[in-house]
Amino acid sequence: MNSKNIRAAFLDFFNAKNHKIVSSAPMVIKDDPTLMFTNAGMNQFKEYFLGNTRSKNPRIADTQKCLRVSGKHNDLEEVGKDTYHHTMFEMLGNWSFGDYFKKEAISWAWELLTEVYQIDPDSLYVTVFEGSNDADQLQIDQEAYDFWKAIIPEDRILMGDKKDNFWEMGDQGPCGPCSEIHVDLRSVEEKAEVDGASLVNQDHPHVIEVWNLVFIQYNRKSNGQLEPLPERHVDTGMGFERLCMVLQGVKSNYDTDIFQPLIQALERFAGVSYGKDESTDVAIRVISDHIRAVAFSIADGQLPSNTGAGYVIRRILRRAIRYGFTFLNIQEPFIYKLTPVLTDSMGEAFPELSDQRQLIENVIREEEHSFLKTLEQGLLLLEQSIRKTSGKEMDGRKAFELYDTYGFPIDLTALILEEKGYTLDEKGFQEAMQEQKDRSKSASAVTKEDWVVLDQGTSQEFVGYDQLQSKVSLLKYRKVSTKKDGEQYQLVFTPTPFYPEGGGQVGDKGYLETPDGDVAYITDTKKENNEIVHFAKELPKDVELPLTAVVDSRQRRRTAANHSATHLLHQALRKVLGAHVEQKGSAVHSRYLRFDFSHFSKMTEEELQQVEQFVNERIQENLALEENRTIPMQEALEQGAMALFGEKYGDEVRTIRFGESIELCGGTHVQRTGDIWHFKITSESAIAAGIRR
Repeated sequence: MNSKNIRAAFLDFFNAKNHKIVSSAPMVIKDDPTLMFTNAGMNQFKEYFLGNTRSKNPRIADTQKCLRVSGKHNDLEEVGKDTYHHTMFEMLGNWSFGDYFKKEAISWAWELLTEVYQIDPDSLYVTVFEGSNDADQLQIDQEAYDFWKAIIPEDRILMGDKKDNFWEMGDQGPCGPCSEIHVDLRSVEEKAEVDGASLVNQDHPHVIEVWNLVFIQYNRKSNGQLEPLPERHVDTGMGFERLCMVLQGVKSNYDTDIFQPLIQALERFAGVSYGKDESTDVAIRVISDHIRAVAFSIADGQLPSNTGAGYVIRRILRRAIRYGFTFLNIQEPFIYKLTPVLTDSMGEAFPELSDQRQLIENVIREEEHSFLKTLEQGLLLLEQSIRKTSGKEMDGRKAFELYDTYGFPIDLTALILEEKGYTLDEKGFQEAMQEQKDRSKSASAVTKEDWVVLDQGTSQEFVGYDQLQSKVSLLKYRKVSTKKDGEQYQLVFTPTPFYPEGGGQVGDKGYLETPDGDVAYITDTKKENNEIVHFAKELPKDVELPLTAVVDSRQRRRTAANHSATHLLHQALRKVLGAHVEQKGSAVHSRYLRFDFSHFSKMTEEELQQVEQFVNERIQENLALEENRTIPMQEALEQGAMALFGEKYGDEVRTIRFGESIELCGGTHVQRTGDIWHFKITSESAIAAGIRR
């Protein structure tokens, strides 16, 4: 089976089992402070596992694009050195939210693997949680064991400890035992020599885990204790690339039709053959893996940068560039040329790749140009450092400075030193690296207490489109501590007039007032796992009393004016520069707005003046806001609404129209464009290839 058929067979199978098939969430996460990237299929469903909201569909299946660059088996520097770990990968998954549990999850997994995909049952092993003797004192997952025993011989059911067979969302939250399915791809002769059971979870390249069935039945509290969840859930994940390797009868993920088009293109670019030389093979695997991670991230709205998620993407791309530079001897931009190859093979399943193909090419090409110059500069600095080195060992902290300040790769430093008869003080380098990691970890550490729940059953309602003040009831609160902000409280109350940060717009500020006049100030508002969370330095004195929530109307009014101005600016740019212009990001504050858009050249003074004039003319027309809060997505698009870069929309959306400008938008806006007052562009510049700000 080719990869397209394998993906389709999975989705068709679960569709027939009454699962709603949903599209992949963006790989870049925008409303979860604990994650930068989607690293598992369950991320987009956290709100259901946490009990914040109920899913309209108790059964869901999808294929999710994921990115992992840290954690078990996911060190970026190791990807490419073996044949089965990746940065970007697809996760096939099926979920049950309070519906079916272990029996169905196990029997359906077996049915799909052995009857639909026709994997030999004798090559499969399963693992079951063995229980624990630690503080949790958990029993063996006898329920899962018994279901497996009815399907597979008991000598193929293996016991696993917490490390391999107990899944946790994090230090706190939903968790539970899991059951892995492994496949032994070795030859008959190899199987006769060594029992496959002894190789399960031993990092053998041909005895691999293909599916993990997680049974979420506990909640981990902040004090470390477990409590049963009121509803039990199923969360499964199957690595698509590994599944293709199994079904296509090859020995490596890179030998599947997912990677082969990329590898064959690289062979042509570099004039080499894959499979002839180990260092060349590693370089080809690195580049063919990393182009996927970078391209999907850009397509989802994350450009390479020097901070946060953008820095991770830049690191991944630069690693690919230096492997091409060092081991394939390619000293000019070439990785961007792989974009059409990737789009041809994956654009049907993920149309955002095709939609953003030109942007992806432009950004990667510009990043390649820039980093190749950095490599040239780094070679000169390294040469200077070598000349200043007494003895034959280069100081590790100096090498770290080259790595950290100038982006010069440490493995390239070590290679050049070896060629010149020097060694690298690796201990000093690792110490400097660990010190930086410790500083970063300390600065970003967050301590969260358990939620104190005052009202278990009431759902939250947002009323901030219509009012800035409301009588509210506190549903729950908890204390959080960070090095940057100190101790704060997170409060969830309903109804709330506070708009949470989203769509580029900052969150509201304001205060809560008790009946006797005591005030607790709300310093920020964010959305986490589909709940509107309000931040305050202190709690109201009596959390049981009814409260009045009041939004800072001055800030909200100014922010709304700037948000409406971004819509008019978007319209103006498309009118003046052309229909190729698309919004690529924005920041909407009370004092200013920033707008990122696709365009291939610097705007002229005349174009800037035309854009300003267009927006101000719309302001002077005093156009009325036309808002439709609930409209089917397809109907909105047919009306001409603009969907924004990197956003995931539901079946029903909200549209905002001012005259001929219509966009999908959840933000706050003025009632008439005249309320904006006046519009002025203060600067225009490039932030990436083909992206202006």
